[in-house]
Amino acid sequence: MRDRALIEIELPETRATSLRRVLIRDMVVPAEIGAFRHERGIRQRVRINVELLAEEDARPIDDDLRNVVDYDEIVRGIRALVGAGHVNLVETLAERVATLCFADWRVRSAKVRIEKLDVYEDVDAVGVEIERRR
Repeated sequence: MRDRALIEIELPETRATSLRRVLIRDMVVPAEIGAFRHERGIRQRVRINVELLAEEDARPIDDDLRNVVDYDEIVRGIRALVGAGHVNLVETLAERVATLCFADWRVRSAKVRIEKLDVYEDVDAVGVEIERRR
């Protein structure tokens, strides 16, 4: 039998990542959206839902808004995106909202659902949901 040498491997120090879910539910705003001619120059209601997974910093929250993802900032950003002018596709708006959410370095994933509410009389909503990860 041969002697086996013990090899010690030093592993990098890892810390468990804690995640916080940040939600924006059922935000309804008028939007200039649609690829069809009859959708140009009018506003129609869209419902926006956002679900973020944000990494929690090692420091305590300390009841300080700077230590968490600010959903008010995201809501204001979504309003600005929607108000910036006509968008053909709900997919385009969803991608823009996801990009907005990643402006905060703590956001690890963003799930965005955009639904047009006024397209069909017999359908509650049509739309798209995307999920993006950093």
